[in-house]
Amino acid sequence: MSEMFQLFAGAGWLGFAGLCTVLYAASLTILFATRSVMTLLNRRHPKRKIQKRAPSHQARKDILSSMRQLAVTSVCLSIGLFAQAKGWTLFAPVDVSWWSVPLFFCVSLLLHDTWFYWGHRILHTRMFYRFHKPHHMTITPTVWSNDAGSTVDTLFAHSYYALVLFVLPIPPLVFLGHRLFDQVSAAIGHCGYEHFASASARKPWPLLCTLYHDQHHQYFVYNYANYFSFWDRWCGTIHPTYDDKVVGFENIYAQQRD
Repeated sequence: MSEMFQLFAGAGWLGFAGLCTVLYAASLTILFATRSVMTLLNRRHPKRKIQKRAPSHQARKDILSSMRQLAVTSVCLSIGLFAQAKGWTLFAPVDVSWWSVPLFFCVSLLLHDTWFYWGHRILHTRMFYRFHKPHHMTITPTVWSNDAGSTVDTLFAHSYYALVLFVLPIPPLVFLGHRLFDQVSAAIGHCGYEHFASASARKPWPLLCTLYHDQHHQYFVYNYANYFSFWDRWCGTIHPTYDDKVVGFENIYAQQRD
């Protein structure tokens, strides 16, 4: 994997443009593939719909917006990987091994969740909310909604990918794995149906399910985090009904199995 990025780096700025193109094409493929899978799953389980109201945004607008913003994210990701391959970072990436993959994957998730939480809180302040407002025009999100928004909004969340490799020796394979997980989990988090409620997604465990971000779109001032509930619980910004509603969806699953 490192050798592939060395090839892009060796081609200079043309290599950077090529890397952006490859990552953007991969992002679009993931976008449409995830949408197809989640749409089929939603149709099979209509009772798992979280909100009764219909989506207010036109799918075409969200698709076009998502395609634009995925280009921004691809540039951010390319900056980090290109700089690492060129040796411009503080540390060279560590080798892929049995310990480095899970360690750096978890470290990157935790750091990005912190970055996302506080950046998201800033976007909800009076000074910056105008950049985040286009994303919140969708009160009932769909699988197309995650990346739809403004460029400033996208940079608050995804400039992490451009910067973190300058200070951490994350292997590029792990970094790409994190980005893949981020894109797929975020799309699921906007799909409007709850398929992954479980005990691990509620107190005392730190993981999340689709309901978490769906409530953020409903109520605006709760559930700011991305992967974990740590920050929202510590800062008192978790929605008060979240844990109970997770249990409610677990009960729905049990009824459907009976």
